[in-house]
Amino acid sequence: MLNPHRGVGFVSGLWKASYQAPMPFPQTFTEGLLGARPCVGRSGGSGVRISPRPKDVGGHLVMKQCMDLTGIESMDQCRHTLEQHNWNIEAAVQDRLNEQEGVPSVFNPPPSRPLQVNTADHRIYSYVVSRPQPRGLLGWGYYLIMLPFRFTYYTILDIFRFALRFIRPDPRSRVTDPVGDIVSFMHSFEEKYGRAHPVFYQGTYSQALNDAKRELRFLLVYLHGDDHQDSDEFCRTTLCAPEVISLINTRMLFWACSTNKPEGYRVSQALRENTYPFLAMIMLKDRRMTVVGRLEGLIQPDDLINQLTFIMDANQTYLVSERLEREERNQTQVLRQQQDEAYLASLRADQEKERKKREERERKRRKEEEVQQQKLAEERRRRNLQEEKERKLECLPPEPSPDDPESVKIIFKLPNDSRVERRFHFSQSLTVIHDFLFSLKESPEKFQIEANFPRRVLPCTPSEEWPNPPTLQEAGLSHTEVLFVQDLTDE
Repeated sequence: MLNPHRGVGFVSGLWKASYQAPMPFPQTFTEGLLGARPCVGRSGGSGVRISPRPKDVGGHLVMKQCMDLTGIESMDQCRHTLEQHNWNIEAAVQDRLNEQEGVPSVFNPPPSRPLQVNTADHRIYSYVVSRPQPRGLLGWGYYLIMLPFRFTYYTILDIFRFALRFIRPDPRSRVTDPVGDIVSFMHSFEEKYGRAHPVFYQGTYSQALNDAKRELRFLLVYLHGDDHQDSDEFCRTTLCAPEVISLINTRMLFWACSTNKPEGYRVSQALRENTYPFLAMIMLKDRRMTVVGRLEGLIQPDDLINQLTFIMDANQTYLVSERLEREERNQTQVLRQQQDEAYLASLRADQEKERKKREERERKRRKEEEVQQQKLAEERRRRNLQEEKERKLECLPPEPSPDDPESVKIIFKLPNDSRVERRFHFSQSLTVIHDFLFSLKESPEKFQIEANFPRRVLPCTPSEEWPNPPTLQEAGLSHTEVLFVQDLTDE
């Protein structure tokens, strides 16, 4: 549990800078949880030291701490869990706790969930401002008198909170309305500190990470400890300072939430702050969202501006490199898209040519089929016509003899100027004359028979006027007649 009077932070393998107000005695960092070497801050200044974590000892300490926090009894199972999370103890512990409580994973979400944040970078810049030590004999006397009471109070409080977790799980572990948590914190912040503050990101922590990655911007995360004694002063004098507001609004995204809210508590479990106020600078580094700076303690406005500017300047090259890579990828993508479009245009042109060729072949094939069908139809028509001529010829009555007084000699003049002669009986119908002419090879398909004196058309076929064609005698033909055959095929 966090001690609100504790002014130093334990950071594993981090690039540290510690600061404290001028005091007569030096302040020393205690050793970190995972093999961090102590960093000593000088009176009235700050110190910078690189303290790498030993791999072998650190690995055993990580597994031991993970087993203590998660309740895993098997060393192999603990190692397997850490390997799944790339030896990120924060992610492993949080996922294990979420799994036990039935809460969706925070660090290993399904593919539809957004980004993870790399908090295991061993080159994180950390700046911790500790509270000033007591001064003078009176101050040290008061401090020594209150020390046992503070120790007892916080020990009992930690034991009580630890026992309470077994009776009633922490309600903050279940995030049901992350956006509501952010909006609620914004309203409470404005009610308490006014509306002059940096522009809050109105969205979840995951959405802020996604936007910072997409826009290639720095993301400043502020975790507000409501119960910490320095939170009010930090918000009033530092966070709401005009120069701080101007820097944050112009150069980064700003996401903030209270750790008393489920969304803020979840982020707190991921970032593992040591004291409040807590600020973390996150950016896209090596294609991962990474914490590149941690600022803890009651920091003054000018000092905050200097530290934020230092962190951004130290990591600006990563964003420039990522912008160049992204532009190169975009150019490559645009070039590939242009090539794909050119290929598709060429493919469509070839397909259009092939379609026209198919249509032309299909048109020629249909035309040939039509011609062939016409030929077949013409052959069938001629065959049927010939069969009809033969049938008419077979049905003709026999020609009367020249001595028969009832016979009529008729000379037919055909359209081709040829002449045909035949005898018929007066009692026969004009239909017989038509059938005789129809059976001739020289006669047209459709024709009519005309008499010259008087000039008239003989009704040789049934019609409305003559349903039953008259006989030769009724038609007024004499013993010798000349009839003309008129071709009606083209009409």
